[in-house]
Amino acid sequence: MRPAPASFAPAESPSVPLHPVNAEDLTSWLDTQPERVRDWLAATGFNASAGAVALVPDVVGRLALAVVGLGSAQARQRQRFILGGARGRLPVGNYHITGDHPPEVLTDHALGWLLAGYRFDRFRRESAPALAALKPPDGVDAGRLEIIAAAEWLTRDLINTPAANMGPEELETAVLALGEEFDAQVSVTYGDDLLVENFPLIHAVGRASDRTPRLLDLRWGESGPRLTLVGKGVCFDTGGLNIKPGSSMGLMKKDMGGAATVLGLALMIMALGWKVRLRVLIPAVENAISGSAMRPGDILTARNGLTVEVNNTDAEGRLVLADALALADEESPDALVCMATLTGAARVALGPDLPPFYTGDDGLAAALMAAGAAQGDPLWRMPFHDPYEPLIEPGIADLDNAPAGGMAGSITAALFLRRFVSQSQRFVHFDIYGWQPKDAPARPKGGVGQGARALLAALPRVLGLEE
Repeated sequence: MRPAPASFAPAESPSVPLHPVNAEDLTSWLDTQPERVRDWLAATGFNASAGAVALVPDVVGRLALAVVGLGSAQARQRQRFILGGARGRLPVGNYHITGDHPPEVLTDHALGWLLAGYRFDRFRRESAPALAALKPPDGVDAGRLEIIAAAEWLTRDLINTPAANMGPEELETAVLALGEEFDAQVSVTYGDDLLVENFPLIHAVGRASDRTPRLLDLRWGESGPRLTLVGKGVCFDTGGLNIKPGSSMGLMKKDMGGAATVLGLALMIMALGWKVRLRVLIPAVENAISGSAMRPGDILTARNGLTVEVNNTDAEGRLVLADALALADEESPDALVCMATLTGAARVALGPDLPPFYTGDDGLAAALMAAGAAQGDPLWRMPFHDPYEPLIEPGIADLDNAPAGGMAGSITAALFLRRFVSQSQRFVHFDIYGWQPKDAPARPKGGVGQGARALLAALPRVLGLEE
Protein backbone atom coordinates (compact mmCIF):
# COMPACT_ATOMS: atom_id res chain seq x y z
CA MET A 1 0.00 0.00 0.00
CA ARG A 2 2.56 2.53 -1.13
CA PRO A 3 1.17 6.07 -1.48
CA ALA A 4 1.82 8.19 -4.54
CA PRO A 5 5.41 9.39 -4.55
CA ALA A 6 6.33 12.76 -3.08
CA SER A 7 8.41 14.52 -5.71
CA PHE A 8 9.88 17.83 -6.79
CA ALA A 9 9.03 19.72 -9.95
CA PRO A 10 11.36 19.11 -12.92
CA ALA A 11 14.52 21.20 -12.56
CA GLU A 12 14.16 22.61 -16.08
CA SER A 13 10.54 23.77 -15.67
CA PRO A 14 9.62 27.48 -15.65
CA SER A 15 9.12 28.68 -12.09
CA VAL A 16 8.30 31.62 -9.85
CA PRO A 17 10.91 32.94 -7.40
CA LEU A 18 10.08 32.04 -3.79
CA HIS A 19 11.75 34.08 -1.06
CA PRO A 20 11.83 32.70 2.52
CA VAL A 21 12.57 35.64 4.82
CA ASN A 22 13.36 35.73 8.53
CA ALA A 23 11.57 38.48 10.44
CA GLU A 24 14.83 39.95 11.72
CA ASP A 25 16.22 40.08 8.16
CA LEU A 26 13.17 41.68 6.54
CA THR A 27 14.53 45.23 6.43
CA SER A 28 17.85 44.24 4.91
CA TRP A 29 16.12 41.95 2.44
CA LEU A 30 13.74 44.71 1.35
CA ASP A 31 16.74 46.93 0.63
CA THR A 32 17.78 44.43 -2.09
CA GLN A 33 14.38 44.49 -3.81
CA PRO A 34 13.00 46.82 -6.50
CA GLU A 35 10.88 49.74 -5.33
CA ARG A 36 7.68 48.22 -6.64
CA VAL A 37 8.24 45.10 -4.50
CA ARG A 38 8.95 47.21 -1.41
CA ASP A 39 5.86 49.31 -2.02
CA TRP A 40 3.64 46.28 -2.56
CA LEU A 41 4.79 44.54 0.61
CA ALA A 42 4.40 47.73 2.62
CA ALA A 43 0.88 48.22 1.28
CA THR A 44 -0.10 44.63 2.16
CA GLY A 45 1.42 44.83 5.64
CA PHE A 46 3.81 41.94 5.17
CA ASN A 47 5.99 41.59 8.29
CA ALA A 48 7.61 38.15 7.72
CA SER A 49 5.77 36.57 10.65
CA ALA A 50 5.93 32.78 10.67
CA GLY A 51 3.92 31.38 7.78
CA ALA A 52 2.86 34.75 6.35
CA VAL A 53 2.57 34.70 2.53
CA ALA A 54 2.78 37.64 0.14
CA LEU A 55 2.17 37.34 -3.61
CA VAL A 56 3.76 40.13 -5.62
CA PRO A 57 2.46 40.78 -9.18
CA ASP A 58 4.42 42.11 -12.11
CA VAL A 59 3.39 45.20 -14.08
CA VAL A 60 0.70 43.28 -16.00
CA GLY A 61 -0.74 41.50 -12.96
CA ARG A 62 0.97 38.13 -13.29
CA LEU A 63 2.66 36.54 -10.29
CA ALA A 64 6.24 37.81 -10.24
CA LEU A 65 7.41 36.39 -6.93
CA ALA A 66 6.19 34.99 -3.64
CA VAL A 67 7.50 35.75 -0.17
CA VAL A 68 7.06 33.53 2.87
CA GLY A 69 7.78 34.77 6.36
CA LEU A 70 9.77 32.47 8.63
CA GLY A 71 9.15 34.52 11.77
CA SER A 72 11.54 35.36 14.57
CA ALA A 73 14.33 33.12 15.81
CA GLN A 74 12.06 32.10 18.67
CA ALA A 75 9.25 31.21 16.26
CA ARG A 76 11.62 29.12 14.19
CA GLN A 77 12.70 27.29 17.32
CA ARG A 78 9.08 26.52 18.16
CA GLN A 79 7.90 25.48 14.70
CA ARG A 80 9.29 23.05 12.17
CA PHE A 81 8.87 23.24 8.41
CA ILE A 82 7.43 26.78 8.27
CA LEU A 83 8.03 27.12 4.54
CA GLY A 84 6.36 23.77 3.88
CA GLY A 85 3.38 24.89 5.92
CA ALA A 86 2.85 27.75 3.48
CA ARG A 87 2.67 25.46 0.45
CA GLY A 88 -1.10 25.15 0.50
CA ARG A 89 -1.52 28.95 0.44
CA LEU A 90 0.48 29.44 -2.74
CA PRO A 91 -1.16 29.39 -6.19
CA VAL A 92 -0.67 26.17 -8.14
CA GLY A 93 2.47 26.33 -10.22
CA ASN A 94 6.20 25.74 -10.00
CA TYR A 95 8.49 27.67 -7.64
CA HIS A 96 12.18 27.88 -6.89
CA ILE A 97 13.78 29.09 -3.65
CA THR A 98 15.96 32.16 -4.05
CA GLY A 99 18.43 33.82 -1.73
CA ASP A 100 21.54 32.80 0.14
CA HIS A 101 20.65 29.97 2.52
CA PRO A 102 22.87 27.38 4.24
CA PRO A 103 22.54 23.85 2.81
CA GLU A 104 20.95 22.50 5.99
CA VAL A 105 18.29 25.23 5.87
CA LEU A 106 17.53 24.51 2.21
CA THR A 107 17.26 20.81 3.01
CA ASP A 108 14.82 21.55 5.82
CA HIS A 109 12.74 23.79 3.55
CA ALA A 110 12.69 21.22 0.75
CA LEU A 111 11.77 18.30 3.01
CA GLY A 112 9.04 20.30 4.71
CA TRP A 113 7.64 21.19 1.30
CA LEU A 114 7.43 17.53 0.31
CA LEU A 115 5.92 16.46 3.63
CA ALA A 116 3.30 19.20 3.32
CA GLY A 117 2.00 17.49 0.20
CA TYR A 118 0.59 14.56 2.19
CA ARG A 119 -3.17 14.06 2.13
CA PHE A 120 -5.10 11.05 3.39
CA ASP A 121 -8.01 10.91 0.95
CA ARG A 122 -8.56 7.17 0.57
CA PHE A 123 -12.12 7.43 1.83
CA ARG A 124 -13.09 10.74 0.22
CA ARG A 125 -15.06 10.98 -3.00
CA GLU A 126 -12.96 13.86 -4.24
CA SER A 127 -9.22 13.72 -4.36
CA ALA A 128 -7.19 16.46 -2.75
CA PRO A 129 -6.70 19.59 -4.88
CA ALA A 130 -3.42 20.17 -6.68
CA LEU A 131 -0.66 21.96 -4.79
CA ALA A 132 2.18 24.25 -5.71
CA ALA A 133 5.36 22.42 -6.72
CA LEU A 134 9.00 23.17 -5.91
CA LYS A 135 12.09 22.73 -8.02
CA PRO A 136 14.87 21.02 -6.05
CA PRO A 137 17.16 23.67 -4.55
CA ASP A 138 20.79 23.63 -5.67
CA GLY A 139 23.02 21.63 -3.35
CA VAL A 140 20.17 19.53 -1.92
CA ASP A 141 20.06 15.75 -2.38
CA ALA A 142 16.63 15.72 -3.99
CA GLY A 143 16.49 11.95 -4.45
CA ARG A 144 17.21 11.30 -0.79
CA LEU A 145 14.54 13.78 0.30
CA GLU A 146 11.97 12.22 -2.01
CA ILE A 147 12.71 8.82 -0.46
CA ILE A 148 12.37 10.20 3.07
CA ALA A 149 9.08 11.88 2.23
CA ALA A 150 7.69 8.77 0.51
CA ALA A 151 8.59 6.71 3.59
CA GLU A 152 6.83 9.18 5.87
CA TRP A 153 3.78 9.07 3.60
CA LEU A 154 3.73 5.28 3.90
CA THR A 155 3.90 5.51 7.70
CA ARG A 156 1.11 8.08 7.81
CA ASP A 157 -1.12 6.09 5.46
CA LEU A 158 -0.73 2.91 7.51
CA ILE A 159 -1.57 4.68 10.78
CA ASN A 160 -4.46 6.70 9.36
CA THR A 161 -6.22 3.71 7.83
CA PRO A 162 -9.14 2.57 10.03
CA ALA A 163 -8.70 -0.73 11.84
CA ALA A 164 -11.48 -2.33 9.76
CA ASN A 165 -9.20 -1.85 6.76
CA MET A 166 -5.85 -2.32 8.51
CA GLY A 167 -5.82 -5.54 10.48
CA PRO A 168 -3.03 -8.12 10.73
CA GLU A 169 -3.73 -9.39 7.21
CA GLU A 170 -3.61 -5.91 5.66
CA LEU A 171 -0.42 -5.11 7.57
CA GLU A 172 1.05 -8.31 6.17
CA THR A 173 0.05 -7.16 2.68
CA ALA A 174 1.94 -3.90 3.22
CA VAL A 175 5.05 -5.82 4.31
CA LEU A 176 4.80 -8.18 1.34
CA ALA A 177 4.46 -5.24 -1.05
CA LEU A 178 7.53 -3.55 0.42
CA GLY A 179 9.43 -6.82 0.23
CA GLU A 180 8.49 -7.31 -3.40
CA GLU A 181 9.52 -3.77 -4.30
CA PHE A 182 13.00 -4.20 -2.86
CA ASP A 183 13.50 -7.93 -3.49
CA ALA A 184 13.44 -8.73 0.22
CA GLN A 185 12.49 -12.07 1.72
CA VAL A 186 9.33 -12.18 3.84
CA SER A 187 8.19 -15.06 6.02
CA VAL A 188 5.04 -15.17 8.14
CA THR A 189 4.09 -17.34 11.12
CA TYR A 190 0.32 -17.61 11.61
CA GLY A 191 -2.15 -18.52 14.32
CA ASP A 192 -1.45 -21.74 16.22
CA ASP A 193 1.87 -22.06 14.41
CA LEU A 194 2.98 -19.26 16.73
CA LEU A 195 2.82 -21.81 19.54
CA VAL A 196 4.65 -24.41 17.49
CA GLU A 197 7.42 -21.92 16.66
CA ASN A 198 7.60 -20.68 20.28
CA PHE A 199 5.93 -17.26 20.16
CA PRO A 200 3.45 -17.85 22.99
CA LEU A 201 2.97 -14.22 24.03
CA ILE A 202 2.08 -13.08 20.51
CA HIS A 203 -0.40 -15.94 20.32
CA ALA A 204 -1.91 -15.15 23.73
CA VAL A 205 -2.58 -11.52 22.84
CA GLY A 206 -4.04 -12.22 19.41
CA ARG A 207 -5.95 -15.47 19.94
CA ALA A 208 -9.24 -13.82 20.99
CA SER A 209 -9.68 -12.12 17.63
CA ASP A 210 -11.08 -13.76 14.52
CA ARG A 211 -8.32 -11.90 12.67
CA THR A 212 -5.45 -14.36 12.86
CA PRO A 213 -2.38 -13.15 14.76
CA ARG A 214 0.93 -13.45 12.97
CA LEU A 215 4.62 -12.59 13.11
CA LEU A 216 5.94 -10.81 10.02
CA ASP A 217 9.64 -11.26 9.30
CA LEU A 218 11.35 -9.31 6.46
CA ARG A 219 15.02 -9.74 5.56
CA TRP A 220 17.04 -7.68 3.08
CA GLY A 221 20.73 -7.33 2.31
CA GLU A 222 23.49 -9.91 2.22
CA SER A 223 26.47 -8.16 3.78
CA GLY A 224 27.39 -5.57 6.38
CA PRO A 225 26.30 -5.02 9.98
CA ARG A 226 23.13 -6.65 11.23
CA LEU A 227 20.36 -4.11 11.85
CA THR A 228 17.07 -5.36 13.23
CA LEU A 229 13.92 -3.24 13.56
CA VAL A 230 11.03 -4.42 15.73
CA GLY A 231 7.68 -2.64 15.51
CA LYS A 232 4.56 -3.07 17.60
CA GLY A 233 1.75 -4.12 15.25
CA VAL A 234 -1.36 -4.07 17.45
CA CYS A 235 -3.84 -3.16 14.74
CA PHE A 236 -6.58 -2.36 17.22
CA ASP A 237 -6.55 -2.45 20.99
CA THR A 238 -9.81 -2.87 22.87
CA GLY A 239 -7.84 -3.38 26.05
CA GLY A 240 -8.95 -7.01 26.14
CA LEU A 241 -10.92 -8.08 29.22
CA ASN A 242 -9.56 -4.96 30.96
CA ILE A 243 -11.55 -3.10 28.33
CA LYS A 244 -10.73 0.50 27.58
CA PRO A 245 -13.39 3.18 28.02
CA GLY A 246 -14.75 4.52 24.76
CA SER A 247 -12.84 7.77 25.13
CA SER A 248 -9.57 5.82 25.18
CA MET A 249 -10.46 3.55 22.27
CA GLY A 250 -11.03 6.20 19.63
CA LEU A 251 -7.41 6.39 18.48
CA MET A 252 -6.55 2.71 18.82
CA LYS A 253 -6.18 2.32 15.07
CA LYS A 254 -2.80 3.99 15.67
CA ASP A 255 -1.61 1.26 18.04
CA MET A 256 0.34 -0.22 15.15
CA GLY A 257 2.27 3.05 14.79
CA GLY A 258 5.51 1.33 15.78
CA ALA A 259 5.12 -1.13 12.91
CA ALA A 260 4.24 1.69 10.51
CA THR A 261 7.31 3.66 11.57
CA VAL A 262 9.79 0.81 11.20
CA LEU A 263 8.36 0.04 7.77
CA GLY A 264 8.94 3.64 6.76
CA LEU A 265 12.49 3.44 8.09
CA ALA A 266 13.04 0.13 6.28
CA LEU A 267 11.85 1.72 3.03
CA MET A 268 14.42 4.50 3.44
CA ILE A 269 17.26 2.09 4.22
CA MET A 270 16.50 -0.18 1.28
CA ALA A 271 15.87 2.64 -1.20
CA LEU A 272 19.13 4.31 -0.19
CA GLY A 273 20.99 1.03 -0.62
CA TRP A 274 22.64 0.75 2.78
CA LYS A 275 25.20 -2.04 3.09
CA VAL A 276 23.48 -3.80 5.97
CA ARG A 277 21.73 -7.04 6.74
CA LEU A 278 18.34 -5.62 7.57
CA ARG A 279 15.65 -7.51 9.43
CA VAL A 280 12.18 -6.20 10.28
CA LEU A 281 10.01 -8.05 12.80
CA ILE A 282 6.38 -7.10 13.34
CA PRO A 283 4.05 -9.01 15.67
CA ALA A 284 0.69 -8.21 14.03
CA VAL A 285 -2.35 -8.82 16.24
CA GLU A 286 -5.69 -7.42 17.31
CA ASN A 287 -6.28 -7.29 21.07
CA ALA A 288 -9.91 -8.35 21.14
CA ILE A 289 -12.43 -9.79 23.57
CA SER A 290 -13.91 -13.28 23.38
CA GLY A 291 -14.12 -16.47 25.39
CA SER A 292 -10.56 -17.31 24.44
CA ALA A 293 -9.09 -13.98 25.55
CA MET A 294 -6.20 -13.99 28.00
CA ARG A 295 -7.33 -13.14 31.52
CA PRO A 296 -5.97 -10.89 34.25
CA GLY A 297 -3.91 -13.10 36.52
CA ASP A 298 -2.86 -15.52 33.79
CA ILE A 299 0.82 -16.45 33.76
CA LEU A 300 2.42 -16.81 30.35
CA THR A 301 5.83 -18.17 29.41
CA ALA A 302 7.68 -16.08 26.85
CA ARG A 303 9.97 -17.26 24.06
CA ASN A 304 13.08 -16.80 26.20
CA GLY A 305 11.60 -18.77 29.10
CA LEU A 306 10.68 -15.87 31.37
CA THR A 307 7.23 -16.09 32.95
CA VAL A 308 4.91 -13.09 32.88
CA GLU A 309 1.93 -12.45 35.12
CA VAL A 310 -0.76 -10.64 33.14
CA ASN A 311 -2.09 -8.10 35.60
CA ASN A 312 -3.68 -5.97 32.90
CA THR A 313 -4.71 -7.26 29.48
CA ASP A 314 -4.45 -3.67 28.23
CA ALA A 315 -0.66 -3.81 28.63
CA GLU A 316 -0.45 -6.15 25.67
CA GLY A 317 2.06 -4.31 23.50
CA ARG A 318 5.03 -5.24 25.65
CA LEU A 319 3.91 -8.86 25.51
CA VAL A 320 3.97 -9.17 21.72
CA LEU A 321 7.21 -7.17 21.57
CA ALA A 322 8.81 -9.48 24.14
CA ASP A 323 8.64 -12.52 21.87
CA ALA A 324 9.78 -10.52 18.84
CA LEU A 325 12.70 -8.98 20.73
CA ALA A 326 13.75 -12.36 22.08
CA LEU A 327 13.81 -13.71 18.52
CA ALA A 328 15.78 -10.69 17.27
CA ASP A 329 18.27 -11.00 20.13
CA GLU A 330 19.10 -14.59 19.22
CA GLU A 331 21.08 -13.26 16.22
CA SER A 332 22.98 -10.67 18.33
CA PRO A 333 22.43 -7.87 15.80
CA ASP A 334 24.84 -4.95 15.76
CA ALA A 335 21.90 -2.65 16.45
CA LEU A 336 18.40 -3.55 17.64
CA VAL A 337 15.68 -0.89 17.40
CA CYS A 338 12.23 -1.24 18.99
CA MET A 339 9.40 1.13 18.07
CA ALA A 340 6.06 1.11 19.87
CA THR A 341 3.08 3.23 20.79
CA LEU A 342 3.49 1.75 24.23
CA THR A 343 2.46 3.89 27.20
CA GLY A 344 0.27 6.82 28.05
CA ALA A 345 2.84 7.64 30.70
CA ALA A 346 5.26 8.79 27.99
CA ARG A 347 2.69 11.28 26.71
CA VAL A 348 1.95 12.54 30.22
CA ALA A 349 5.67 13.12 30.79
CA LEU A 350 6.69 14.58 27.42
CA GLY A 351 3.57 15.29 25.39
CA PRO A 352 2.72 13.97 21.93
CA ASP A 353 5.55 15.70 20.08
CA LEU A 354 8.59 14.51 22.01
CA PRO A 355 9.01 10.71 22.12
CA PRO A 356 11.31 9.23 24.73
CA PHE A 357 13.91 6.64 23.88
CA TYR A 358 15.82 4.24 26.10
CA THR A 359 19.27 2.82 25.54
CA GLY A 360 22.24 1.76 27.62
CA ASP A 361 24.64 2.80 24.85
CA ASP A 362 25.83 6.37 25.48
CA GLY A 363 27.33 6.69 22.01
CA LEU A 364 24.07 5.72 20.36
CA ALA A 365 22.14 8.06 22.65
CA ALA A 366 24.39 11.01 21.82
CA ALA A 367 24.13 10.28 18.09
CA LEU A 368 20.33 10.11 18.30
CA MET A 369 20.00 13.34 20.26
CA ALA A 370 22.24 15.19 17.81
CA ALA A 371 20.47 13.72 14.79
CA GLY A 372 17.02 14.47 16.19
CA ALA A 373 17.94 18.13 16.67
CA ALA A 374 19.54 18.40 13.23
CA GLN A 375 16.73 16.62 11.39
CA GLY A 376 13.79 18.35 13.06
CA ASP A 377 12.79 14.99 14.51
CA PRO A 378 12.99 15.70 18.27
CA LEU A 379 13.70 12.99 20.83
CA TRP A 380 14.45 12.79 24.53
CA ARG A 381 16.57 10.20 26.31
CA MET A 382 15.01 8.50 29.32
CA PRO A 383 16.81 6.16 31.72
CA PHE A 384 16.76 2.42 32.23
CA HIS A 385 16.54 3.15 35.95
CA ASP A 386 17.72 -0.06 37.61
CA PRO A 387 16.25 0.72 41.07
CA TYR A 388 12.79 0.37 39.48
CA GLU A 389 13.45 -3.24 38.46
CA PRO A 390 11.58 -4.63 41.52
CA LEU A 391 8.43 -2.88 40.27
CA ILE A 392 8.19 -5.31 37.35
CA GLU A 393 8.68 -8.43 39.51
CA PRO A 394 5.33 -9.64 40.88
CA GLY A 395 6.61 -12.43 43.10
CA ILE A 396 4.73 -15.38 41.61
CA ALA A 397 6.27 -14.98 38.15
CA ASP A 398 9.45 -13.52 36.73
CA LEU A 399 7.74 -10.40 35.40
CA ASP A 400 4.61 -8.28 35.80
CA ASN A 401 3.22 -6.74 32.63
CA ALA A 402 1.43 -3.92 34.50
CA PRO A 403 2.96 -2.89 37.83
CA ALA A 404 0.48 -1.46 40.32
CA GLY A 405 0.69 2.14 41.48
CA GLY A 406 1.04 3.89 38.14
CA MET A 407 4.53 5.19 38.86
CA ALA A 408 7.16 5.54 36.09
CA GLY A 409 4.98 3.71 33.57
CA SER A 410 7.16 4.36 30.53
CA ILE A 411 10.35 3.43 32.38
CA THR A 412 8.94 0.18 33.78
CA ALA A 413 7.70 -0.77 30.31
CA ALA A 414 11.18 -0.17 28.92
CA LEU A 415 12.73 -2.22 31.73
CA PHE A 416 10.28 -5.02 30.94
CA LEU A 417 11.38 -5.05 27.29
CA ARG A 418 15.05 -4.96 28.24
CA ARG A 419 14.61 -8.34 29.97
CA PHE A 420 14.21 -9.88 26.50
CA VAL A 421 17.44 -8.45 25.11
CA SER A 422 20.59 -10.03 26.55
CA GLN A 423 23.03 -10.28 23.65
CA SER A 424 22.48 -7.13 21.60
CA GLN A 425 24.83 -4.40 22.85
CA ARG A 426 23.18 -1.56 20.96
CA PHE A 427 19.53 -1.76 21.91
CA VAL A 428 17.21 1.24 21.75
CA HIS A 429 13.51 1.38 22.51
CA PHE A 430 11.24 4.26 21.40
CA ASP A 431 7.93 4.94 23.18
CA ILE A 432 6.29 6.99 20.42
CA TYR A 433 2.82 8.52 20.15
CA GLY A 434 2.53 8.25 16.37
CA TRP A 435 -0.20 10.88 16.11
CA GLN A 436 -0.35 14.61 15.41
CA PRO A 437 -3.21 15.96 17.60
CA LYS A 438 -3.75 19.11 15.51
CA ASP A 439 -2.55 20.54 12.23
CA ALA A 440 1.01 21.85 12.17
CA PRO A 441 3.26 22.89 9.25
CA ALA A 442 3.89 19.83 7.06
CA ARG A 443 2.22 17.61 9.69
CA PRO A 444 -1.55 17.47 9.29
CA LYS A 445 -3.66 16.09 12.09
CA GLY A 446 -3.40 12.30 12.06
CA GLY A 447 -0.77 9.62 11.89
CA VAL A 448 2.86 10.72 11.91
CA GLY A 449 6.27 9.07 11.98
CA GLN A 450 8.55 9.83 14.92
CA GLY A 451 12.21 8.97 15.33
CA ALA A 452 12.75 7.42 11.90
CA ARG A 453 14.60 10.38 10.38
CA ALA A 454 16.78 10.70 13.47
CA LEU A 455 17.64 7.01 13.21
CA LEU A 456 18.36 7.37 9.50
CA ALA A 457 20.90 10.07 10.28
CA ALA A 458 22.41 8.46 13.40
CA LEU A 459 22.72 4.79 12.48
CA PRO A 460 25.34 5.08 9.72
CA ARG A 461 27.76 6.66 12.17
CA VAL A 462 26.93 4.16 14.89
CA LEU A 463 27.28 1.15 12.56
CA GLY A 464 30.32 2.46 10.71
CA LEU A 465 28.53 2.67 7.37
CA GLU A 466 29.24 4.73 4.33
CA GLU A 467 25.96 5.31 2.52
